[in-house]
Amino acid sequence: MKRTAVNPWDWSIKLGYNQAEVIEGATRQVICAGQTAVDGTGAPQHPDDMRAQISLALDNLEAVLKEAGMDLSNVIKLGVYATDVDEALKNFDLMGMRFGPHQVAPPMTLLGVTRLAIPSLLFEIEAIAAA
Repeated sequence: MKRTAVNPWDWSIKLGYNQAEVIEGATRQVICAGQTAVDGTGAPQHPDDMRAQISLALDNLEAVLKEAGMDLSNVIKLGVYATDVDEALKNFDLMGMRFGPHQVAPPMTLLGVTRLAIPSLLFEIEAIAAA
């Protein structure tokens, strides 16, 4: 699979994502449901701790991708939902720590929401991956 970044401006690169990517040669796609800070039984974890919730949601995303035979390097689109966008952005260094080693900056949308499916959850991330 070949990825070509499309960035008419450079401001988003500084924030860790491309405006768009041209994907060529992919033969498989995985559409991931939103991943949150829940344990293996689906019980919410880390109430009132945005940083810990982002970290666990990313762990869960990586677990889903691994089960599908992929990793974060395969992610071509992210959708992020947070109940407090400012607090999420304060902790977005976690995104860079996870995606940076894979040298990818998938296009992303970050939305502020009033709540998630389970009220104690603060952060949810969904992904599309391709190989």
